[in-house]
Amino acid sequence: MIRTRPHALPVIETPRLALRQLDAGDAAFMCALLNDAAFLRHIGDRGVRTPDDAARYIEAGPVASYGRFGFGLYLVALKETGEPIGICGPLRRDTLPDADLGFALLPAFRSCGYAREAAEAVIVHAREALGLPRLLAITSPDNETSVALLLKLGFRFERQARLSPGEPALNVFARDLSSPTGFDPD
Repeated sequence: MIRTRPHALPVIETPRLALRQLDAGDAAFMCALLNDAAFLRHIGDRGVRTPDDAARYIEAGPVASYGRFGFGLYLVALKETGEPIGICGPLRRDTLPDADLGFALLPAFRSCGYAREAAEAVIVHAREALGLPRLLAITSPDNETSVALLLKLGFRFERQARLSPGEPALNVFARDLSSPTGFDPD
């Protein structure tokens, strides 16, 4: 049996959104998000099929990241209702030199400006609260929507890379956090 805790207070707030740490109580939501067709196509299959699988995923992934690095993927909820709509936050991967920005929203909440609003807030948080000097972002080459968002957020294409041998190449974008615009001031 997986225990749930009372939800944490928001880590980041925007005019419309509250971002907080994920916990096992978010398992049903995460199960739906991780099995969304666009998530599976562009991000990958995490092998989560049930809420119990999702609770284990949350504990081994985001919760472990909070403990190890002080940050990780956050649940994105509508501030007015508390309804969870997606995830967004910095991730630390052993295969990348810097933390990278991750984000995903349920289909009903795409194309509403929520991903940009959450990502902009996470970038400010990464710079001001976490002191990160640079942030990466990775996308599958055919994920045109995410690429367009990253460019609007001040990321620049850096290279293609494989996170592990045998996996498909991914686009790697970078943003310098020492400048509010994301562009190198020189």
